[in-house]
Formats: sequence, C-alpha cells, structure tokens
Amino acid sequence: MTETALDRLSPARRPLARLGRLGTHLFTAWGLIAAILLVLFVLDRAQAVVSLRDTAASLAGTMPYIVFAVVLIAWMRASGAEATIARAFEGREMRMIVLASLLGALAPLCSCEVVPLVAGLLAAGAPLSAIMAFWLSSPLNDPASLIITAGAVGWDFAIGRAVAAISIGLAAGLGVMALCRAGLLANPLRPDAPGAGCCAARKSTSKPVWRFWREAGRRGTFASEASKSALFLIKWLTLAYLLETLLRAYVPAEAIASVVGGSGIGPIVLGAAVGVPAYLNGYAAPPLIAGLMEQGMSAGAAMAFMTAGAATCIPAMAAVFSLVRRPVFAAYLAFGFGGAILAGLAFAGIARWL
Repeated sequence: MTETALDRLSPARRPLARLGRLGTHLFTAWGLIAAILLVLFVLDRAQAVVSLRDTAASLAGTMPYIVFAVVLIAWMRASGAEATIARAFEGREMRMIVLASLLGALAPLCSCEVVPLVAGLLAAGAPLSAIMAFWLSSPLNDPASLIITAGAVGWDFAIGRAVAAISIGLAAGLGVMALCRAGLLANPLRPDAPGAGCCAARKSTSKPVWRFWREAGRRGTFASEASKSALFLIKWLTLAYLLETLLRAYVPAEAIASVVGGSGIGPIVLGAAVGVPAYLNGYAAPPLIAGLMEQGMSAGAAMAFMTAGAATCIPAMAAVFSLVRRPVFAAYLAFGFGGAILAGLAFAGIARWL
C-alpha cells in the first residue's frame, strides 16, 4: 500500500493534519454551501427550504448567461481564436467605455447575472476598462427599474439614478484604463477562473481553426474547457445567490436603512456603507426608498443607499472575488462604493437647488 504524507506524520500530529484538510475543504465554494445549508437545516428548517428554492430559481434565471459564457470560452480555446478576437478590440478602448456604460444602464441584469458575461468578455480579450464600466453600470439601472423608480419616488430620482449609473460606469472605465496603462491591473483573471491567462496578451501567429469539431484534439479541448468553466461559474454563483437569500431573511433592508437619517455628508457616507449588506433588488428598492424618504431620509443618503446596495452588495462581491485578482476586486469596490457616495452628494446638491 502506498504511503501518504499523512502516514509519514507522527500519531500525535495526524489529528491536526486531518483538521487542516477538513478546513481546506470547508472553505471551498462547495464546502461553504454545504456548511451553510447544514446549519440552516439544523437551526431554521423553513428558511433552509426557502433558501434552496430561491437559490435554484436565481441560478435557473442566470443559466442562459452561464451557457453563453461557457460556450464562448470553450469555443475560443478549442479554435485558438483568443488572439484574433483580442486584436478586434485594439484602438477602440475609449469608445468601448462609453458604449459599455450606456449599454450597462439599459441591460436588465443584476450584479450577479453580469458575472458570466464578464467572464466571457474577459476571455474574448475585451479591455478591462470597458468591462468594468459595464460591470458597475448594469446593476444600477434598466428601463423597467427606471419606470418603477419614477412611479415610487418621482422622475427626478429616477433620472438621477440613471445618470448615476452611466456616470459611475464612465468613471470606473476611465479609472481602470489609467490603472491598466500604469501596469497595475495586468492579467485580471484569477488563475483558476474560466479563461484565465487569455488576457495576458498571448501572441499567436497561427490562424484559428473555426470548425474545431473536425479535429478530435480540439473537440477534447472544447469539452474540458466547457466543463471547467461551467463548474466554476455555477459553484460561485450558487454561493452568491445563497448568501443573497440569507441577507434577505436575516438582514432586512428596512432594519439597516432605519439608522440612516439627517442631512449633510455623514448620512450619505453612512447610507452607502449600510447599502452594501442590505442587498437592494432593483425592483423592490424604490418603494422602500420612498417610505424611508417620507420618514426623513435625505435624498442624497437615499441615492447613495440605493446605488451601493445595487452595485457592491455582498453576493455580488462574492461572485466578483471568485473571478478576478485582488487588485481588480479592490478597484471594483473603490469605484462602486466611491461612486455611490459621489452620486449621493451630487443628488443632494441638485435636490437642494431644486
């Protein structure tokens, strides 16, 4: 029988080694999912059933985006098309930032649903600056939420929300472009993320084989890349959606928002800070915001609260952290949270002027 590393340890150290292995497995995505569900079934069986149901429903709703990203990444790897596609984006970065900010403000995607699309775009060689612009503007606004916000809070707030979405996207895109040119955000994907490495400017002089399915080796590459990408995206999005159900159940937005009131800069900063764990659904948030403003919440604090809750909520941060390296994740947080504060300050000034 083959001797393992555990067998070579002294009997006194083996329990600690086993505990360390258990901890390693526990702090994987699947381990955390299993641990959370186990605790829920023990302490709150009804909520466990609700969390399972809602997580499955959210994952099913995101599945078209997952399939798109998986097929795109696997197809590029199997055909060898990464370099060719990346060259299509050269020289168009500024235009793409503007377009991504505008498209993001029109796309009906939440902060978790956009993750599979971002994975596919990064694998395709799209500039990180344009992707960041889309990433942050998309959860903040879409036509349906614009109308709902107008009906609940008024057109001035709804238009302010749309302007904030586009402005934050533009600021994030331009900021990331500057950071990339300074060499601070090279190779943004984590090593285990789908498509990792394809953004590192890999040079290839060979032509892509578009009809890759004619070659057995390329068919094998497609299958392996598709399965790896699908597993990665599904496990991390499952964890993100599971966290979302817990936040809705145990950290209601109403309870967090009730501490935000008054006027000045302080409530705006506090509104952005408490908006992060609150997780504000784009369609459910406007009635809540309207009620809070009737109870004395300032317009600036309300805008900061809604913006931060949509862009940098905990489930979204979990999904983003799984995909990109830490400097990119830090940039995402900085532009999302900072943009929420600036949006609140700007809207407070406009509301006072009006």
